[in-house]
Amino acid sequence: MTVTDGGRPRRRLRRAAVVTVTAVAVLVLLGGLVWGLQRSLIYLPTGGEPPSAGEVIEGAEDVRLHTDDGLELGAWYVPARDGDRGTAVLVANGNAGNREMRAPLARALSERGFSVLLFDYRGYGGNPGTPSEEGLASDARAAADALAERGHGPDGTLYFGESLGAAVVVGLADERPPAGLFLRSPFSSLADMARTHYPFVSSSLLRDTYPVVETVGDVDVPTSVAMGEADTIVPAEQSREVAGASPNLVEEVVLEGVGHNDAELVHGPRVVAAFTRLAGHVR
Repeated sequence: MTVTDGGRPRRRLRRAAVVTVTAVAVLVLLGGLVWGLQRSLIYLPTGGEPPSAGEVIEGAEDVRLHTDDGLELGAWYVPARDGDRGTAVLVANGNAGNREMRAPLARALSERGFSVLLFDYRGYGGNPGTPSEEGLASDARAAADALAERGHGPDGTLYFGESLGAAVVVGLADERPPAGLFLRSPFSSLADMARTHYPFVSSSLLRDTYPVVETVGDVDVPTSVAMGEADTIVPAEQSREVAGASPNLVEEVVLEGVGHNDAELVHGPRVVAAFTRLAGHVR
């Protein structure tokens, strides 16, 4: 039997339909993977449960935070070395590690006369729960509550946020304005970070958004932004955008040749000095 020319278009249509269905199925599968796995790429708790506070920082105390959705989180309170309880610092961590990794920063700030609260988000540092944008916002509120119970209200507290923690404290500052806001390596939004590191991912698939630039524009408190010029994780351009959006920018600190996780940017003397200048501006 001879196949007529009329059958060829039908076969081509069937092949095209199969290709289309396969492509759609692949896209749906990839979208499902992005939706389901994205938080494992954003939140990277490492290091397990830290030791007790006093084993790491002399005079530090273990604290338990209580979130508004019923979780109990571990934290450390580090009193000012000079005994003055005046100004407190709420430190919001980046997306990896735990509070023990921030001990050098807490020591440096304590020596400068600040009382410091280090805490771990849900899912970090042996804490229960699973990290999310809404969850971390609840955790930050619990940290602010713990400081208030010790006599450090928002008007006597500065927020120090590093990287992801900068996004967390910007959100907290929008709800509970502090005396001042220090943002180390802030990104402009999670969508911008996704475009930088995963350009094939549509921002419409993001479950968490952290719109830092949009939110910081509504936070009219003295603000300083520190960044590393050689940061390959959060591009300095994004941190500059955050600084430019702040309505009350005190200082933009750029560390030449310094990367995201370099000690100089995490707790180095220039960062600590910039934070101290911010505190002096608001006192």
